[in-house]
Amino acid sequence: MSEAVDRQTLFAGTRNVGTALSFDPSKLESYLARHLEGFRGPVYIEQFKGGQSNPTYLLNCRSGRYVLRRKPPGKLLPSAHAVEREYRVTEVLHRAGFPTPRPLFLCAEADVIGTAFYLMEHVEGRIFWEPHAPGLSREERRGLFDSLNQTIARLHMLDFTALGLGDFGKPQGYVARQIKRWSQQYRASQTHTIEEMDRLMDRLPQMVPEQSQAALIHGDYRLDNCIIDSAEPRVAAVLDWELSTLGDPIADFTYQLMQWHMPADSEGGGVGSLAGRSKDAPGLPTMEEYAGNYCARRGLMGIPDLNFYLAYNFFRLAAIFQGIAGRVRDGTAANPHAELMARQVRPMAAKAWEFAEGVRA
Repeated sequence: MSEAVDRQTLFAGTRNVGTALSFDPSKLESYLARHLEGFRGPVYIEQFKGGQSNPTYLLNCRSGRYVLRRKPPGKLLPSAHAVEREYRVTEVLHRAGFPTPRPLFLCAEADVIGTAFYLMEHVEGRIFWEPHAPGLSREERRGLFDSLNQTIARLHMLDFTALGLGDFGKPQGYVARQIKRWSQQYRASQTHTIEEMDRLMDRLPQMVPEQSQAALIHGDYRLDNCIIDSAEPRVAAVLDWELSTLGDPIADFTYQLMQWHMPADSEGGGVGSLAGRSKDAPGLPTMEEYAGNYCARRGLMGIPDLNFYLAYNFFRLAAIFQGIAGRVRDGTAANPHAELMARQVRPMAAKAWEFAEGVRA
Protein backbone atom coordinates (compact mmCIF):
# COMPACT_ATOMS: atom_id res chain seq x y z
CA MET A 1 0.00 0.00 0.00
CA SER A 2 1.35 3.44 -0.91
CA GLU A 3 0.02 6.94 -0.46
CA ALA A 4 0.06 9.68 -3.08
CA VAL A 5 1.99 12.07 -0.85
CA ASP A 6 5.14 11.85 1.22
CA ARG A 7 4.05 12.98 4.67
CA GLN A 8 7.65 13.00 5.86
CA THR A 9 8.58 15.61 3.25
CA LEU A 10 5.36 17.50 3.82
CA PHE A 11 5.65 17.89 7.59
CA ALA A 12 9.24 17.18 8.73
CA GLY A 13 11.74 19.92 9.43
CA THR A 14 11.34 23.68 9.32
CA ARG A 15 10.44 26.46 6.89
CA ASN A 16 10.50 30.22 6.77
CA VAL A 17 8.07 31.84 9.18
CA GLY A 18 4.74 32.63 7.57
CA THR A 19 3.63 36.26 7.47
CA ALA A 20 0.58 35.69 9.68
CA LEU A 21 2.73 34.07 12.38
CA SER A 22 5.80 36.28 12.22
CA PHE A 23 7.02 38.62 14.96
CA ASP A 24 9.87 41.03 15.66
CA PRO A 25 12.98 38.91 16.42
CA SER A 26 14.78 41.87 18.01
CA LYS A 27 12.17 42.12 20.78
CA LEU A 28 12.47 38.39 21.44
CA GLU A 29 16.27 38.61 21.45
CA SER A 30 16.16 41.42 23.99
CA TYR A 31 13.80 39.41 26.19
CA LEU A 32 15.96 36.28 26.00
CA ALA A 33 19.04 38.28 26.95
CA ARG A 34 17.28 39.25 30.19
CA HIS A 35 15.59 35.95 31.04
CA LEU A 36 17.60 33.04 29.59
CA GLU A 37 20.77 32.20 31.44
CA GLY A 38 23.79 31.84 29.15
CA PHE A 39 21.94 33.20 26.12
CA ARG A 40 24.03 34.58 23.28
CA GLY A 41 22.44 36.01 20.15
CA PRO A 42 21.69 36.73 17.44
CA VAL A 43 18.48 34.71 17.01
CA TYR A 44 17.63 33.05 13.70
CA ILE A 45 14.03 31.88 13.62
CA GLU A 46 12.43 29.09 11.59
CA GLN A 47 8.95 27.62 11.93
CA PHE A 48 8.38 23.89 12.24
CA LYS A 49 6.31 22.57 9.32
CA GLY A 50 4.29 20.16 11.44
CA GLY A 51 1.80 21.04 14.14
CA GLN A 52 -1.52 22.76 13.76
CA SER A 53 -2.66 24.33 17.00
CA ASN A 54 0.13 26.19 18.80
CA PRO A 55 2.74 27.52 16.32
CA THR A 56 6.20 26.17 17.13
CA TYR A 57 9.53 27.71 16.16
CA LEU A 58 13.17 26.65 16.12
CA LEU A 59 15.55 29.30 17.46
CA ASN A 60 19.15 28.99 16.29
CA CYS A 61 21.45 31.04 18.50
CA ARG A 62 25.15 31.15 19.28
CA SER A 63 24.32 29.71 22.72
CA GLY A 64 22.44 26.75 21.23
CA ARG A 65 19.13 25.69 19.75
CA TYR A 66 15.81 26.25 21.51
CA VAL A 67 12.16 25.61 20.71
CA LEU A 68 9.53 28.31 21.21
CA ARG A 69 5.86 27.41 21.41
CA ARG A 70 3.23 30.12 21.42
CA LYS A 71 -0.46 30.80 21.27
CA PRO A 72 -1.58 31.72 17.75
CA PRO A 73 -2.58 35.34 17.16
CA GLY A 74 -6.16 36.41 16.64
CA LYS A 75 -9.47 35.38 18.16
CA LEU A 76 -9.19 32.01 19.94
CA LEU A 77 -11.77 29.43 20.94
CA PRO A 78 -12.49 29.28 24.69
CA SER A 79 -9.92 27.23 26.69
CA ALA A 80 -7.89 26.43 23.55
CA HIS A 81 -4.13 26.96 23.02
CA ALA A 82 -3.31 26.91 26.73
CA VAL A 83 0.49 27.15 26.59
CA GLU A 84 0.51 27.94 30.30
CA ARG A 85 -0.88 24.49 31.06
CA GLU A 86 1.58 22.90 28.64
CA TYR A 87 4.45 24.57 30.42
CA ARG A 88 3.26 23.50 33.84
CA VAL A 89 2.77 19.82 33.02
CA THR A 90 6.02 19.46 31.07
CA GLU A 91 7.96 21.11 33.88
CA VAL A 92 6.50 18.67 36.43
CA LEU A 93 7.01 15.63 34.21
CA HIS A 94 10.57 16.54 33.30
CA ARG A 95 11.46 16.85 36.97
CA ALA A 96 9.88 13.43 37.54
CA GLY A 97 12.10 11.83 34.87
CA PHE A 98 9.36 11.35 32.29
CA PRO A 99 10.61 11.94 28.71
CA THR A 100 9.69 15.54 27.87
CA PRO A 101 11.86 18.41 26.62
CA ARG A 102 13.14 20.54 29.51
CA PRO A 103 11.05 23.72 29.70
CA LEU A 104 13.13 26.85 30.32
CA PHE A 105 10.62 29.61 31.07
CA LEU A 106 7.08 30.84 30.43
CA CYS A 107 6.35 34.34 29.18
CA ALA A 108 2.76 35.45 29.75
CA GLU A 109 3.46 38.94 28.37
CA ALA A 110 1.79 39.40 24.99
CA ASP A 111 3.90 42.46 24.09
CA VAL A 112 7.09 40.42 23.41
CA ILE A 113 5.95 38.44 20.35
CA GLY A 114 2.22 39.21 20.36
CA THR A 115 1.01 36.25 22.43
CA ALA A 116 2.05 34.20 25.46
CA PHE A 117 4.78 31.65 24.78
CA TYR A 118 7.23 29.31 26.47
CA LEU A 119 10.74 28.19 25.66
CA MET A 120 12.16 24.67 25.93
CA GLU A 121 15.36 22.88 25.12
CA HIS A 122 15.72 21.40 21.65
CA VAL A 123 15.83 17.58 21.75
CA GLU A 124 17.78 15.88 18.98
CA GLY A 125 16.20 12.85 17.37
CA ARG A 126 13.78 11.65 14.73
CA ILE A 127 10.10 12.37 14.13
CA PHE A 128 8.17 9.87 12.02
CA TRP A 129 5.24 11.50 10.25
CA GLU A 130 4.00 8.17 8.91
CA PRO A 131 2.57 6.10 11.77
CA HIS A 132 4.12 2.86 10.45
CA ALA A 133 7.64 4.37 10.79
CA PRO A 134 9.02 3.58 7.30
CA GLY A 135 12.67 2.66 6.98
CA LEU A 136 12.92 0.61 10.15
CA SER A 137 13.71 -3.10 10.33
CA ARG A 138 11.27 -5.60 11.83
CA GLU A 139 13.13 -5.56 15.16
CA GLU A 140 13.41 -1.76 15.24
CA ARG A 141 9.72 -1.27 14.49
CA ARG A 142 8.74 -3.83 17.10
CA GLY A 143 10.97 -2.04 19.62
CA LEU A 144 9.57 1.36 18.69
CA PHE A 145 5.96 0.33 19.23
CA ASP A 146 6.91 -1.35 22.50
CA SER A 147 8.52 1.92 23.64
CA LEU A 148 5.43 3.90 22.61
CA ASN A 149 3.28 1.45 24.54
CA GLN A 150 5.49 1.49 27.62
CA THR A 151 5.60 5.31 27.63
CA ILE A 152 1.82 5.87 27.57
CA ALA A 153 1.30 3.13 30.19
CA ARG A 154 3.94 4.76 32.39
CA LEU A 155 2.21 8.13 32.10
CA HIS A 156 -1.11 6.63 33.16
CA MET A 157 0.46 4.98 36.21
CA LEU A 158 2.00 8.19 37.58
CA ASP A 159 0.63 9.47 40.90
CA PHE A 160 -0.56 12.88 39.73
CA THR A 161 -1.41 13.99 43.26
CA ALA A 162 2.10 13.23 44.50
CA LEU A 163 3.47 15.18 41.52
CA GLY A 164 1.51 18.26 42.59
CA LEU A 165 -1.02 18.01 39.74
CA GLY A 166 -4.07 17.16 41.80
CA ASP A 167 -5.71 20.41 40.63
CA PHE A 168 -4.77 19.98 36.96
CA GLY A 169 -8.30 18.92 36.04
CA LYS A 170 -11.39 17.07 37.22
CA PRO A 171 -10.47 13.35 37.31
CA GLN A 172 -14.03 12.03 36.94
CA GLY A 173 -16.60 12.64 34.21
CA TYR A 174 -13.86 13.28 31.64
CA VAL A 175 -15.44 11.81 28.50
CA ALA A 176 -18.83 13.44 29.06
CA ARG A 177 -17.14 16.82 29.49
CA GLN A 178 -15.01 16.23 26.40
CA ILE A 179 -18.05 15.43 24.27
CA LYS A 180 -19.72 18.63 25.48
CA ARG A 181 -16.56 20.70 24.98
CA TRP A 182 -15.79 19.45 21.49
CA SER A 183 -19.42 19.77 20.43
CA GLN A 184 -19.21 23.43 21.43
CA GLN A 185 -15.85 23.88 19.72
CA TYR A 186 -17.18 22.20 16.58
CA ARG A 187 -20.19 24.52 16.47
CA ALA A 188 -17.97 27.58 17.03
CA SER A 189 -15.75 26.72 14.05
CA GLN A 190 -18.31 24.96 11.82
CA THR A 191 -17.98 25.77 8.13
CA HIS A 192 -20.60 23.41 6.67
CA THR A 193 -23.11 20.75 7.73
CA ILE A 194 -21.89 17.20 8.39
CA GLU A 195 -24.82 14.92 9.19
CA GLU A 196 -22.72 12.35 11.09
CA MET A 197 -21.41 15.03 13.46
CA ASP A 198 -24.96 16.14 14.22
CA ARG A 199 -25.98 12.54 14.99
CA LEU A 200 -22.88 11.96 17.13
CA MET A 201 -23.45 15.08 19.20
CA ASP A 202 -26.96 13.80 19.90
CA ARG A 203 -26.09 10.15 20.61
CA LEU A 204 -22.66 10.07 22.27
CA PRO A 205 -23.69 11.74 25.54
CA GLN A 206 -26.19 8.91 26.08
CA MET A 207 -23.58 6.18 25.53
CA VAL A 208 -20.77 7.15 27.91
CA PRO A 209 -19.63 4.17 30.04
CA GLU A 210 -18.90 4.56 33.72
CA GLN A 211 -15.35 5.81 34.32
CA SER A 212 -13.46 3.44 36.62
CA GLN A 213 -9.98 5.03 36.53
CA ALA A 214 -8.37 8.45 36.66
CA ALA A 215 -4.91 9.47 35.50
CA LEU A 216 -2.80 12.24 34.07
CA ILE A 217 -3.46 12.03 30.33
CA HIS A 218 -1.72 13.45 27.27
CA GLY A 219 -4.72 14.05 25.03
CA ASP A 220 -2.97 13.68 21.66
CA TYR A 221 -0.57 10.75 22.02
CA ARG A 222 0.69 9.33 18.74
CA LEU A 223 4.00 8.64 17.03
CA ASP A 224 4.41 12.03 15.35
CA ASN A 225 4.06 13.75 18.73
CA CYS A 226 7.15 11.91 19.96
CA ILE A 227 10.83 12.49 19.30
CA ILE A 228 12.54 9.14 18.76
CA ASP A 229 16.16 8.66 19.80
CA SER A 230 18.58 9.00 16.87
CA ALA A 231 20.37 5.71 17.59
CA GLU A 232 17.70 3.37 18.90
CA PRO A 233 13.92 2.90 18.58
CA ARG A 234 13.10 4.59 21.88
CA VAL A 235 10.88 7.52 22.81
CA ALA A 236 13.26 10.34 23.76
CA ALA A 237 10.61 13.00 24.36
CA VAL A 238 6.83 13.36 24.19
CA LEU A 239 5.65 16.65 22.67
CA ASP A 240 2.43 18.68 22.38
CA TRP A 241 0.84 18.65 25.84
CA GLU A 242 -1.79 21.26 24.99
CA LEU A 243 -4.70 18.88 25.66
CA SER A 244 -3.21 17.28 28.77
CA THR A 245 -5.42 17.12 31.86
CA LEU A 246 -6.71 14.65 34.44
CA GLY A 247 -9.21 12.15 33.13
CA ASP A 248 -9.93 8.69 31.77
CA PRO A 249 -6.72 6.88 30.74
CA ILE A 250 -8.67 4.43 28.57
CA ALA A 251 -10.01 7.32 26.50
CA ASP A 252 -6.44 8.61 26.20
CA PHE A 253 -4.95 5.25 25.20
CA THR A 254 -7.67 4.36 22.67
CA TYR A 255 -7.00 7.66 20.88
CA GLN A 256 -3.83 6.06 19.48
CA LEU A 257 -5.77 2.95 18.46
CA MET A 258 -7.65 5.03 15.89
CA GLN A 259 -4.67 4.83 13.56
CA TRP A 260 -5.37 1.15 12.87
CA HIS A 261 -8.75 2.30 11.49
CA MET A 262 -7.93 5.78 10.16
CA PRO A 263 -9.56 6.59 6.80
CA ALA A 264 -7.07 6.63 3.92
CA ASP A 265 -5.88 10.07 2.90
CA SER A 266 -4.17 10.55 -0.45
CA GLU A 267 -3.43 14.27 0.05
CA GLY A 268 -1.41 14.17 3.28
CA GLY A 269 -3.90 16.17 5.30
CA GLY A 270 -4.77 13.55 7.90
CA VAL A 271 -2.70 11.98 10.64
CA GLY A 272 -1.68 8.93 8.63
CA SER A 273 -3.10 5.44 8.82
CA LEU A 274 -1.93 1.97 9.84
CA ALA A 275 -4.76 0.31 7.93
CA GLY A 276 -3.34 -2.17 5.42
CA ARG A 277 0.26 -1.55 6.50
CA SER A 278 1.08 -4.97 7.92
CA LYS A 279 2.74 -6.24 4.71
CA ASP A 280 5.07 -3.29 4.12
CA ALA A 281 5.80 -2.63 7.82
CA PRO A 282 7.22 -5.84 9.33
CA GLY A 283 7.16 -5.85 13.11
CA LEU A 284 4.05 -3.67 13.25
CA PRO A 285 1.74 -5.04 15.97
CA THR A 286 -1.93 -5.54 15.36
CA MET A 287 -4.27 -3.23 17.26
CA GLU A 288 -5.26 -6.19 19.45
CA GLU A 289 -1.62 -6.94 20.28
CA TYR A 290 -0.87 -3.31 21.05
CA ALA A 291 -3.93 -2.98 23.29
CA GLY A 292 -3.10 -6.28 25.00
CA ASN A 293 0.42 -5.09 25.83
CA TYR A 294 -0.95 -1.89 27.35
CA CYS A 295 -3.48 -3.82 29.44
CA ALA A 296 -0.77 -6.23 30.61
CA ARG A 297 1.45 -3.35 31.69
CA ARG A 298 -1.39 -1.78 33.64
CA GLY A 299 -2.87 -4.98 35.04
CA LEU A 300 -6.16 -4.59 33.16
CA MET A 301 -8.37 -7.42 31.90
CA GLY A 302 -9.17 -5.67 28.62
CA ILE A 303 -11.12 -2.73 27.14
CA PRO A 304 -14.80 -3.75 27.18
CA ASP A 305 -16.16 -0.51 25.67
CA LEU A 306 -13.73 -0.29 22.75
CA ASN A 307 -16.34 0.58 20.09
CA PHE A 308 -17.58 3.50 22.16
CA TYR A 309 -14.08 4.80 22.84
CA LEU A 310 -13.19 4.63 19.15
CA ALA A 311 -16.43 6.43 18.23
CA TYR A 312 -15.71 9.09 20.83
CA ASN A 313 -12.10 9.57 19.72
CA PHE A 314 -12.93 9.80 16.03
CA PHE A 315 -15.63 12.36 16.89
CA ARG A 316 -13.20 14.33 19.03
CA LEU A 317 -10.50 14.33 16.35
CA ALA A 318 -13.03 15.40 13.73
CA ALA A 319 -13.97 18.34 15.97
CA ILE A 320 -10.28 19.22 16.45
CA PHE A 321 -9.78 19.17 12.67
CA GLN A 322 -12.87 21.35 12.28
CA GLY A 323 -11.14 23.86 14.52
CA ILE A 324 -8.27 23.82 12.02
CA ALA A 325 -10.81 24.42 9.24
CA GLY A 326 -12.06 27.40 11.22
CA ARG A 327 -8.53 28.81 11.43
CA VAL A 328 -8.15 28.31 7.66
CA ARG A 329 -11.31 30.38 7.26
CA ASP A 330 -9.99 33.04 9.65
CA GLY A 331 -6.47 33.08 8.16
CA THR A 332 -4.68 32.02 11.39
CA ALA A 333 -3.83 28.37 10.60
CA ALA A 334 -0.30 27.46 11.73
CA ASN A 335 0.40 25.10 8.83
CA PRO A 336 0.21 25.85 5.09
CA HIS A 337 -1.34 22.40 4.58
CA ALA A 338 -4.11 23.02 7.10
CA GLU A 339 -6.74 23.15 4.36
CA LEU A 340 -5.92 19.53 3.50
CA MET A 341 -6.52 18.57 7.12
CA ALA A 342 -9.88 20.34 7.13
CA ARG A 343 -11.04 17.98 4.38
CA GLN A 344 -10.61 15.02 6.74
CA VAL A 345 -13.43 16.09 9.08
CA ARG A 346 -16.17 14.33 7.13
CA PRO A 347 -14.33 10.96 6.71
CA MET A 348 -13.48 10.88 10.42
CA ALA A 349 -17.04 11.76 11.38
CA ALA A 350 -18.27 8.88 9.20
CA LYS A 351 -15.83 6.49 10.89
CA ALA A 352 -16.97 7.71 14.33
CA TRP A 353 -20.58 7.01 13.45
CA GLU A 354 -19.63 3.56 12.16
CA PHE A 355 -18.20 2.67 15.58
CA ALA A 356 -21.10 4.33 17.40
CA GLU A 357 -23.52 2.05 15.56
CA GLY A 358 -21.48 -0.91 16.85
CA VAL A 359 -22.03 0.00 20.50
CA ARG A 360 -24.42 -2.37 22.23
CA ALA A 361 -27.57 -0.72 23.49
